[in-house]
Amino acid sequence: MKISVIIPVYNAEKYVTQAVESALQFPEVSEIILIEDKSPDNALQICEKLSKGNERVKLFQHPDKENHGAGPSRNLGIEKATGDFIAFLDADDYYLPNRFDAEKELFKDPLVEGIYGALGVHYYSEKARNDYYRVFGDRLTTIYQKHDPKDVFPGQLGMRGSFGLFLLDTLTIRKNALHKLDSFFKKTLRLHQDTEFLFRLSFYTNLYPGILDQAIAIRGVHENNRITKVDTKKINPATTRVLLWREVNEWAKDEDTIPEDIKLHIKRMTRSFEIAVAPFFKKWFMILKYLVTDYPSIRSGLYNINFRQDLL
Repeated sequence: MKISVIIPVYNAEKYVTQAVESALQFPEVSEIILIEDKSPDNALQICEKLSKGNERVKLFQHPDKENHGAGPSRNLGIEKATGDFIAFLDADDYYLPNRFDAEKELFKDPLVEGIYGALGVHYYSEKARNDYYRVFGDRLTTIYQKHDPKDVFPGQLGMRGSFGLFLLDTLTIRKNALHKLDSFFKKTLRLHQDTEFLFRLSFYTNLYPGILDQAIAIRGVHENNRITKVDTKKINPATTRVLLWREVNEWAKDEDTIPEDIKLHIKRMTRSFEIAVAPFFKKWFMILKYLVTDYPSIRSGLYNINFRQDLL
């Protein structure tokens, strides 16, 4: 069993060494592929040191050496991978010693194309714990019980009630099964491209449960990772979900083998997020409009009554 672990690296100088070391503990991991994505910190230098220190650690950048985001970085990692199996790891997360226990047994069955497990959480600082405990708590991110592969796709879409979810850090997939997808991670999504990828992957491949009742990997929570930026509204979470569901809806419309009831569910989900985010767009459109057309009265504090009404 030869596993290629793909780690996109951006702004993770404090964490990437731990991520790499957590993957090196497994003899099944034949290579760790670091995709350095033009980090503003010293992550590149640390990655170079890691790759020189162990022949299993391989470092790549995009051909133009520019920043492309996590999705295209993972795509480049898949392209460079030589293992029979692919696993993913974020640069600020890490694996636990049981990470591939289920895989070593379940992949003996050739019908098993992918395996997922449970993700735990670690707070890198007290500030991170204080700010984000309400979001993550000490809970496992997991599928709540073992399901047949045919139920994973509708379950991920929210059509199976209290189903739960799994994330990339806990996924291991046969590399040849990835070719069932017409594309890997979508370049059009800067956020949620992993969710969209897992939706399609669970439709086209047979994904089986591994260890669900205990963590096999750990999500590292700190002040500068993507999910906390969304939570603090540096990035509006509603608008990013609209983009996600629009992408899923466009794919579903063109996929003839998706049942009509699932297509209808996806369409409804897309519309519900569009409706939810509409007031946000309206508010900022009106602010921009009045900044242009009624700037003197706004600046003086004499707000036009129509401006105030339009924001309600």
